[in-house]
Amino acid sequence: MKKKVAILFGGCSTEYSVSLQSAYALISHLNKEKYEGVLIGITREGTWLRYRGSLDKIKNDTWFTDESCVSAMISPSREVQGIIEFYGDKVKQEHVDVVFPIIHGKNGEDGTLQGLLELAGIPFVGCNTLSSALCMDKDLAHLVAQGAGVKVAPFVIVRKYDDFQQKLKETETLKYPLFVKPSKAGSSFGITKIDNKNQLIDALQLAFIHDDKVVIEEAVEGFEVGCAVLGNEELIMGALDEIELQKGFFDHKEKYTLETSKIHIPARITSEKAKEMKETAAILYRALECRGLARVDMFLTPKGEIFFNEINTIPGFTSHSRYPSMLSHTGLAFEETIDQLIGLVTEDEKNRTY
Repeated sequence: MKKKVAILFGGCSTEYSVSLQSAYALISHLNKEKYEGVLIGITREGTWLRYRGSLDKIKNDTWFTDESCVSAMISPSREVQGIIEFYGDKVKQEHVDVVFPIIHGKNGEDGTLQGLLELAGIPFVGCNTLSSALCMDKDLAHLVAQGAGVKVAPFVIVRKYDDFQQKLKETETLKYPLFVKPSKAGSSFGITKIDNKNQLIDALQLAFIHDDKVVIEEAVEGFEVGCAVLGNEELIMGALDEIELQKGFFDHKEKYTLETSKIHIPARITSEKAKEMKETAAILYRALECRGLARVDMFLTPKGEIFFNEINTIPGFTSHSRYPSMLSHTGLAFEETIDQLIGLVTEDEKNRTY
């Protein structure tokens, strides 16, 4: 019998539109002979809807207007282990075997959704609640990385309730240029690169729009290298990629247009350095308790030093996104990546406790 795979997309996040593109690609490449897709979309406002319409409506963000939509939710009851659909005064229960959450950013990648799924006892693709929350928080992720022996750029944390004058004094120990970024946000939303202290207050105000905790850190000289990791106990490491910037930094616009930047796969580094960076990615993946999949982003300096940047536990998942592209360079096709990720859930169930 086919496994029922619930695919969750959309969400209350600034990365809502990215999720739609990832979901479109994922659903399009799902092996229909092995899996039956159960589509659940979450609107920007947070309404959960069971969706049975065309994929094109997901891609162009008109899916929620389709007449097939009915109110639905993940049941927190382990007796159901699936979804509940609402039809007036009647409800319909549907068991699902696996959930594939493809919701990026807040309320999807930060442990909130994973907590619901663990409560419900439903197997799901990707990192658990703790790992998702840690990786989403740049402050805490940096502390774990440091504890694992991986270098991080010097940084200062600012919260809304902090004494700003005291915090500004603390930043005097940092060397410009600096990055000011929300601690818990993705796709480079709310990030500013500043060259002097006169720009700091405006940068903080922008970051605070997206989060109540902000990271101010030194810019690392060098370039960014990403590593796709797939697995639980045994890890598959994708080819490293390298971001070549012409100006500025890899902000939200550049990530999705590549107007003035390029991504090189494989990264233009020596085989010895590539091996070291993959080993570092594995250390970070283990230290932050990742499972299933993650993209580990690091910096490589002109001196050959490796610095931790961040880990994305639900990275972009279109067929041309960085994560599947890195794996494809090792011979793993997009369809096979999806198949392996779902298969890992069965393996994980032997050790998972809810």
